[in-house]
Amino acid sequence: MLGWDLRRRNAVTSPEVQLLKALETVKIDVIFDIGANTGQFARGLRSEGYRGRLISFEPLSSARKELTRLADNDVNWTVHSQAAIGSTEGEVEINISGNSVSSSLLPMLESHSGAAANSSYIGRELVPVVCLDSVAMEYLEKDSNLFIKIDTQGYEWQVLDGAQQSLQKAKGVLCELSLIPLYEGGHLWRDLIDRLQSEGFVLWAIQKGFIDPRNGRSLQVDAVFLRLP
Repeated sequence: MLGWDLRRRNAVTSPEVQLLKALETVKIDVIFDIGANTGQFARGLRSEGYRGRLISFEPLSSARKELTRLADNDVNWTVHSQAAIGSTEGEVEINISGNSVSSSLLPMLESHSGAAANSSYIGRELVPVVCLDSVAMEYLEKDSNLFIKIDTQGYEWQVLDGAQQSLQKAKGVLCELSLIPLYEGGHLWRDLIDRLQSEGFVLWAIQKGFIDPRNGRSLQVDAVFLRLP
């Protein structure tokens, strides 16, 4: 015996399958992928079998270039014009992380950079910022079943501030919950759970996220919220 433990991927063993089951539960057919980076989230969904529409939003020009290249091969995947999603309209400087995925509009705290050395900021880029509500209807039909994924590194609250109308149309939300302060001014997990529950969503799933390798402490988790009938 080789000692391999082969198990079928399902909602218990795979976070990706668990998310797909959540999407199926509320019949999602369009996903706003906010903070798409180079398309990791979208590619994961496609590999698990999601065939609905994907609308990706990414502010960093370097990441968006790769994102656009991937989306060009998928007729159901659209990349919005370069912009950060927030609570205002205009321009804003985004901090560029060494690993790209930790880039944020907020200053990074040592609790984050100390747990991931390659996440420290290495530059800035001036980018447009828009409210989700100002662009959402470009992509939605009257009967669309919308899911909003938010990966904005501490900027979730501002995204929600600019998405009041969009949230009313949404059947689900996926966002990061910080268990300790990781970005200056970022809201913690209790605030976001309370806010989304007040908007009519129930907490459906919590998935493993960012862990400090030095001591094993969970710093951030991913949370799935659904609006049930």
